Amino acid sequence: MDPRRSAQDVVRCTLCQDSVAPMYCEVCHIHLCKDCVETHLSDSSKVHKVVSLKQYLTTLNNPKCRKHHEKQCELHCEQCDIPICAKCISSGKHSGHKKIDIFQSFEIKTGILEKDLQELEKFIYPKYKEIASNITVQRADLSKNSRKLTTAIDKQGVVWHREIDTIITNLKFNVEEMESKHLPILNKQENEITHTISEITQTIAELKKLLNSKDVCLVSEYKSRNAEFRRLPPKLKVSLPNFRPQKIHTDQLIKQFGSLSAISFTTEKQDYSMPPQGAESSPPDRSLMDVPRVITAIDTGYEYLYGVTCLNDTELWTRGDYDNMMKLFNLQGELVESIQTKSGNVPQDIAVTRNGYLVYTDDDVRTQWSEATKGLRPITYIEE
Repeated sequence: MDPRRSAQDVVRCTLCQDSVAPMYCEVCHIHLCKDCVETHLSDSSKVHKVVSLKQYLTTLNNPKCRKHHEKQCELHCEQCDIPICAKCISSGKHSGHKKIDIFQSFEIKTGILEKDLQELEKFIYPKYKEIASNITVQRADLSKNSRKLTTAIDKQGVVWHREIDTIITNLKFNVEEMESKHLPILNKQENEITHTISEITQTIAELKKLLNSKDVCLVSEYKSRNAEFRRLPPKLKVSLPNFRPQKIHTDQLIKQFGSLSAISFTTEKQDYSMPPQGAESSPPDRSLMDVPRVITAIDTGYEYLYGVTCLNDTELWTRGDYDNMMKLFNLQGELVESIQTKSGNVPQDIAVTRNGYLVYTDDDVRTQWSEATKGLRPITYIEE
């Protein structure tokens, strides 16, 4: 729907979402129709303060214009998204822009604030709390897994130490066994050689005695044993064992011992979807509807509709192309009133003040006019 050729929706009841809402709860900040007031007041969880919407709006103060500090803003330019005063309008800088009453803009923005607040409190904030609690769980799981891994590594270490101790014990046993096997052989040969040395020593002594005795008989009986002693005992060659330690290959040890898989962190996009309508018992203010709804079709008589502004909940002012007449219609499409511009020029823009006065701008005579109960009167003159 083209916003330049359509009217904004009226403020509707927050509870039933259908009826026009002339009442407002200042505590809960929601709009109420007359039928829903009693239902809302029956909620005893809060002390409600329900007043008429007009009364609530009258308690608000017009903001000062940021550009013309001596002026108060009565309208809000939707294209520029700023409050504007009468001088801002007559300057022509906001010509063709859609303008609404400053307090209607306040109501719309308040509705957006309430909707955002409710979404933050009831959906987004709990979602973040849930994510934070998941991090706590993940931290606990990480600590638990670390203890589990440490226990497994210690257990594997005990197994390896046991295996290494077994290997060392077996090697020492083999050394002792080899020694016990070869030592008797050496001892036997040593005993035999010792006995032979003893005999040779005795033979040497006897030979010396014979030589000194000069006894012909004894010398004649002498039998040489040198041939026997010339047969030397076999020499034992012992190839002693040695220990050849192998080079330690750490990478192979790690493969055999076991390795840790790498820890990884990945981010998974979490999609957030807007809560469905009706998810809460008291939905946020619907001053702005998500899907426009056609309440009625009005034949304004204009070829192109350039401006629409609501006078109240049932009547609206219109302006069109190449037409100096501004027309007031009700929702039944009936022409209630029509007003011609004072100069006969086409109005550049129209709006309705909080007091219900029609305001329009006349570009050629550089004047802003207001239609009150006493007819048209200039309210702003633009000086060169």
